[in-house]
Amino acid sequence: MSERTRMFELTRRQLLAGGMTLGAASLLAACVGTTPSGGGGGGGASTGVVTLQNSIQDADPKAALEALVKAYPGGDVTMNSVATEQFRAQLTNYLRSGDAPEVLSWYAGSVARSYAEEGLLLDVSPLWEGDGACAGYSDALRGLSSGADGKQIFVPTNYYWWSVFYKKSSFEKWGVEPPTSWDEFHALCENLRGQGINPLTNGLASTPWMASGWFDYLNLRVNGAQYHRELLAGEHAFNDPEVVAVMEEYKRLIPYFDKNMVSYSAQEAATPMAQDKSAMYLVGAFVTSYFPEDQQDDLDFFSVPVINDSVPTAEEAPTDGFFAAAKSDNHQGALDLLSYLASAESQQQFIEQSGSANLPTSPDVDTSAFSPLVQKGIELLSSTEEITQFFNRDSSDALQATADTALTKFLAEPDSMKSILDEWQTAAEGVFAS
Repeated sequence: MSERTRMFELTRRQLLAGGMTLGAASLLAACVGTTPSGGGGGGGASTGVVTLQNSIQDADPKAALEALVKAYPGGDVTMNSVATEQFRAQLTNYLRSGDAPEVLSWYAGSVARSYAEEGLLLDVSPLWEGDGACAGYSDALRGLSSGADGKQIFVPTNYYWWSVFYKKSSFEKWGVEPPTSWDEFHALCENLRGQGINPLTNGLASTPWMASGWFDYLNLRVNGAQYHRELLAGEHAFNDPEVVAVMEEYKRLIPYFDKNMVSYSAQEAATPMAQDKSAMYLVGAFVTSYFPEDQQDDLDFFSVPVINDSVPTAEEAPTDGFFAAAKSDNHQGALDLLSYLASAESQQQFIEQSGSANLPTSPDVDTSAFSPLVQKGIELLSSTEEITQFFNRDSSDALQATADTALTKFLAEPDSMKSILDEWQTAAEGVFAS
């Protein structure tokens, strides 16, 4: 699913204070097989049996979700755990089935919206109104969870942020500070390069999709989130002038990258930064697990600076959660279970029991025990005007493959930008036509 599920099959680290560790998987991770789990005790009026079709693969998040389901007071829940790729392949069939499962775990973005346009998802707007479980969520999360008609079709329960990460002690040693503008960012890169330090690191060897991180952010800063989503939906062309402007900004960054980035994976790209050979890394918060334990508290981040003042702020925050099938037999049961899973209490329990690094979407979760870095991430995502996902989450895995080819070629041959963008557009048209 990505950036991809394989990214979450990595070594954990202590990110949250009070014994909370960095989870290698979110609610979307998967475990082969079917695990029925009876919902359980407590009071509350029964709304009949509810089926939760879920992907789980990491042991701790799986156990945490099973515990939540077992403690559900609203009726009986049968939880079927299905391997991620099997789940992905069968998702359309699940939703179109005459006896569709009431609730399914997936992620926010274009896939959910496309299913909503087919009439396959239940309108969960009541949960976003009045005293509903999602009513206090940010406007950015509301927009992310809405279909084309403005109705809410998704219930987000956890997410994480992308930013430019750096080591505080290294910046102090080099006599530099985080930039507050795009000009200051370029000046910082020039300063660091003058000191013999690679300003930027990245890892494109086995993880070429990492090149999309900068593409996404530059497009968000130059053209805005709405244009970005439309581009990834095929409403604009990859060789349009707006994209050319993005690639011109990207081209300006190329001299600042570690020349060995084509030899690093996303994880290996943290090594030169740990060794003070590189200074900054645009990456998801999962990067903390890539650093030695004695450097983890030294990490800090800043958002990619504004480029176009007229463009609303936006941040990448891959978001996981649940939607409900319109063709299921128990709509009220689905809404009740979704309300339970979206509650602050359930999110708190999931985070504590699973060690998930993903941030809670509910503003009512007690974050006092979270590390300063995580609390800063929460503040960043709570204050932004728009939230996007990541290239493939806002489009598809098939379109991601076209980006991998185009962007890695561009980074190697920036002067061939025009022909590369033409090729990218042709490849994208093939994806949208399929």
